[in-house]
Amino acid sequence: MRIEITSQKRNDLLNREEVVFEILHEKAGTPPRLKVREMVAGALKVDLERVYIKRLETKTGSMVTVGEANIYDSVEDAMRVEPKHIILRNKPKEKGGEGE
Repeated sequence: MRIEITSQKRNDLLNREEVVFEILHEKAGTPPRLKVREMVAGALKVDLERVYIKRLETKTGSMVTVGEANIYDSVEDAMRVEPKHIILRNKPKEKGGEGE
């Protein structure tokens, strides 16, 4: 798998970089969101905790996934700005039951 950053712009109001990327995944399905998050963090050399994947879309019949991510200046900025459902999507699933 190979990642290519196609667009990157700064949003000073929200203290983040807004990134559009493409992932070429020949002979494999769409990569999981957590793997994509690691790839974006590695490509931009930032901490994984500051990266939030907003959208992933694989066009039918192709081996290219297009996505959007936000990279915040701090984890606190991310918690303040990102919607809760995006934060939950970008966390690993917890093992075990939910009841307490």
